[in-house]
Amino acid sequence: MDLGIKGKRALVCASSKGLGLGCAEALAAAGVNLVMNARGADALEASAQTIRDTYGVDVVIVAADIAIPDGQAAVLAAADGVDILVNNAGGPPPGMWSDWTRDDFIAALDANMLAPIAMMKALLPGMMDRGWGRVVNITSQSVKAPIAVLGLSNSARAGLTGYVAGTSRQVAGKGVTINNLLPGIHATDRAISLDTGVTKAKGISMDQAKAERCATIPAGRYGTREDFGSTCAFLCSQHAGFIVGQNILLDGGATNATL
Repeated sequence: MDLGIKGKRALVCASSKGLGLGCAEALAAAGVNLVMNARGADALEASAQTIRDTYGVDVVIVAADIAIPDGQAAVLAAADGVDILVNNAGGPPPGMWSDWTRDDFIAALDANMLAPIAMMKALLPGMMDRGWGRVVNITSQSVKAPIAVLGLSNSARAGLTGYVAGTSRQVAGKGVTINNLLPGIHATDRAISLDTGVTKAKGISMDQAKAERCATIPAGRYGTREDFGSTCAFLCSQHAGFIVGQNILLDGGATNATL
């Protein structure tokens, strides 16, 4: 399917690896030029060069922490005038409700709620002026079904979801859509981190921890970055202009809910 976005420009945050990289690759395959951001310069440049070589698109990189104002300013300076924004940031660490301090919550909010809101506030006006734009926020399946040990993530991402619910309907009439993608377990560093926590808590091997979690997923496997990126690219395409303010699960059926 021709996604109809060849020649457009996209900013993809936290895209040196994992789900962000999957989104960048899928957009590049559709002919989209990229601004890629991540904190680690070496991994970011390596991923960007692979995309340049594979897809022949223009890729600008900005090594910066998207969770802090200086990092946001650096990214926005390179991303001025983009047509597509993919917001992404690593999730806060797991833990227990009794362990989290105010500072822990502020850090989670900065990375997973306030940073994507700041990027939208900066880039939405230009999209609206041009009459076309796409925003995809990578959140979590925990928005639909909270995960107890990820209370920091539950809180921050639920706040972003509420913001998007209202904002998406205010900008849709200008040709701009905002939607959220809610990943379940994918084969990324985040899954390795969470599985490692299970191995320590239960005294089992990584293979056993992964097998236990795969057993909770009706699809019987972890997702891949290609699975995720393809869905993101569709939401950014010309075909998705009537999808507004939605929270789309990519979890292999793991979230047991009717709606």
